[in-house]
Amino acid sequence: MKKRLGLLATSLAMTLTVLGQSKSVDISMYPKPEKGYRQMIIDVPHSKNDTHKKIEFRVGKEMEVDGCNHYGLTGTLEKKDLQGWGYDYYVFKTQGGAFSTQMGCPDLPKRHLFVSGEATTVNYNGRLPIVIYVPDGYEVRFQIYTTDGDDYEAGVVPQAR
Repeated sequence: MKKRLGLLATSLAMTLTVLGQSKSVDISMYPKPEKGYRQMIIDVPHSKNDTHKKIEFRVGKEMEVDGCNHYGLTGTLEKKDLQGWGYDYYVFKTQGGAFSTQMGCPDLPKRHLFVSGEATTVNYNGRLPIVIYVPDGYEVRFQIYTTDGDDYEAGVVPQAR
């Protein structure tokens, strides 16, 4: 029993060590954030299947909202070129406004929700980080989408003559 617990503890410690490791990424060539902004980074691991993956990210913040409406954040995400490097980075600009559907739900309790702007999908590249500048108080969340790598052909709709 003691041996099993020891192996379990060792396995857990090794897993946490691996998960906690992050490659060191040089982002010194990117501009420093403007006053009132933070520099965020999405740093994903490189794999031989990078071409079969996409990253979708959203800029937003946690807000207290009602219990039934759908919410979105107003703002624009501008893609910029890092001059001389050939890399891109993004800047999210907003006045902090949000929009929602207008359903009435006075009896439902309020909830905390991540309210975001429109999602942006980019190619997965484990060799380069995705750098995003967001206003203070905002954050970036992302998802990784994977395909099996198969290509499919669309069908042709026959046209009557």
